[in-house]
Amino acid sequence: MIDEFAKEYLHHDLRQIRETMLWKLDGLPEYDVRRPLTATGTNLLGLVKHLSICEARYFGEVFDRPFPEPLPRWDDPAEEDTDMWASEHETREEIIDRYRRVWEHSDATIGALAIDSPGHVPWWPRPDVKLFNILVHMLTETSRHAGHADILREQLDGSTGAAAEYAHLEPDRATWAARRATIERAARAATAGAQH
Repeated sequence: MIDEFAKEYLHHDLRQIRETMLWKLDGLPEYDVRRPLTATGTNLLGLVKHLSICEARYFGEVFDRPFPEPLPRWDDPAEEDTDMWASEHETREEIIDRYRRVWEHSDATIGALAIDSPGHVPWWPRPDVKLFNILVHMLTETSRHAGHADILREQLDGSTGAAAEYAHLEPDRATWAARRATIERAARAATAGAQH
């Protein structure tokens, strides 16, 4: 009984955070979803592309249920880091549609297997895993990148929030500006105090 509860709980959270990742693209022009926003080139569409490839491999190859479409190989030097950005030949729609197809494939794997079903991740130090390990790993990976997406989106247009259905509860720009000013004053005061 606890196994089914744990599986459904983790799966539910994964489904929610996937939707959040796509929500972070809503309403942005093409350039803004693609352009590098950090020194290493991190960008919103690249995060979605990366997650689609990771999830396809983890819920596919790890359980001998490969995703039925070609994916870049992790072990191919020619493909290195191409999962983190979209080329000019890849459309936003293609990347989003593939991510949704990956969800369907992953959800079928999760639905078909027990939480203690064995899998094998040859690139991990302890390669023998269970579905539980992969659910936790992909929930962690997707949540981590959703945090990146939160910050990138805020940098682009000031939009914040963890989920579309709660966006209306977010403070307005004036409230955020006042909070930022308070934090800036505290940082400056702490710095001045440390110099004496």
